[in-house]
Amino acid sequence: MTREEIRDLFMEGIDCSQVVAGEFDEKTGMDRETLRKMAACFGGGMQCGETCGAVTGALMVIGLVYGHSREGDQAQKDRMLEKVSEFKRLFGEKYPSCMCRELLGHDISKEGEMEKVMEKGLLFELCPRIVEDTICILEKVL
Repeated sequence: MTREEIRDLFMEGIDCSQVVAGEFDEKTGMDRETLRKMAACFGGGMQCGETCGAVTGALMVIGLVYGHSREGDQAQKDRMLEKVSEFKRLFGEKYPSCMCRELLGHDISKEGEMEKVMEKGLLFELCPRIVEDTICILEKVL
């Protein structure tokens, strides 16, 4: 997926977490609509500048592919945790933080900050780059 395609999705109201999760419909065996719904509340760092939505979308996908669901399945849990660790390491090589407010340099939970993000063009320049990189990292991890 290109940055331009990601920007277009943003302009249509699809958030970073939804873009990332939705890209992995085939890998997860789930339909894109369900993946986007599952990730809908996580854009903009859960709408308050916390963990980057692209990261939470990626973690959801890792959970769907490698997550454990049965009691006592420590081997599967360990495998999932290895994938999470690998994802975080690779993301950390590209970005100094996985916190939305730190990546943007603005705390969008505070009045007037989202306007600054928009004025600087971060939502349509920085965020699509982060989403694109996150998708690439996740493809490597999976």
